[in-house]
Amino acid sequence: MQTAVIKKQTKQQSRRSLWSTMVQQKWMYVLAMPGILYFILFKFAPLWGLLIAFKEYNPYKGLWGSSWIGLTNFTEMFASQTFYIMLRNTFAINIFGIIFMFPVPILLALMLNEVRHEVFKRINQSIVYLPHFLSWVVVASMTFFMLSTDVGIVNKMISSLGFETVSFLSTPNYYWGLITLQSMWKEVGWGTIIFLAAMAGVDPQQYEAAVIDGASRFKQIWHVTLPAIRPTIIILLILRLGHMADVGFEQLLLMNNPLVTSVSQVFDTYAYTIGILGGKISVGVTVGMFKGVVGLVLVMLSNYVVKKMGQEGIY
Repeated sequence: MQTAVIKKQTKQQSRRSLWSTMVQQKWMYVLAMPGILYFILFKFAPLWGLLIAFKEYNPYKGLWGSSWIGLTNFTEMFASQTFYIMLRNTFAINIFGIIFMFPVPILLALMLNEVRHEVFKRINQSIVYLPHFLSWVVVASMTFFMLSTDVGIVNKMISSLGFETVSFLSTPNYYWGLITLQSMWKEVGWGTIIFLAAMAGVDPQQYEAAVIDGASRFKQIWHVTLPAIRPTIIILLILRLGHMADVGFEQLLLMNNPLVTSVSQVFDTYAYTIGILGGKISVGVTVGMFKGVVGLVLVMLSNYVVKKMGQEGIY
């Protein structure tokens, strides 16, 4: 009896302390309200639509009028030969991105952090950030202008040297590398912002101590800068792994053509083709739900591995 009373009093005290904390920090909650509303309206509220994945959805009958079919959509998706092609292409493009693209913003941020001339540094930051604000339509058009066999500048240079032109845009062997290079050119500069912000928080006294110990610039980076931004790198890597089933839809749709379908078909383009153009909305929702589950599993698994290695995860 006494234990129950103590537990009740403890709960009441915790509620009071939580409420008092909220009152004291009320303006922080006011500032956070737009973000909270965004997630409620656009992330949590639409979750009821996942029911479509378990129905033979008919827009005329509506969600509740459509018949239940259970896991039929998932069974058909897993049994399809297209599923394994999409799985291979999706993971291959993302693995290329992790291996070749993920380290580049770190290296670029390290180089920009070493620049001491502020004007030169800001000019370079602006230049590398600029491609992020271009649409994929513009990037795809620039790629066509550079690499097409007819008007491509690269192929004109190759032919001027006496060699045969190369079909960069219609050869499957070049497709994954081309997509990776496009993403790298467009997004690497923007990715450096986070790492530069993390480097700005490094205590200058650590660099001073390293200089006193006779450390060179490279050793200062290796022993001071990189350890300081390691938590940021780990968190971003975990979040990146959570998007392993997700590939930029606009980019692949614009760069797709019948000659590279075998390496360009991914879950996003399949959901668009079958779900939107084909009118099979249930199949599109099924693909999206599968991607979400894969992302959740990969985030939890990578976070578990990181914690087992003695590092700090995301939760």
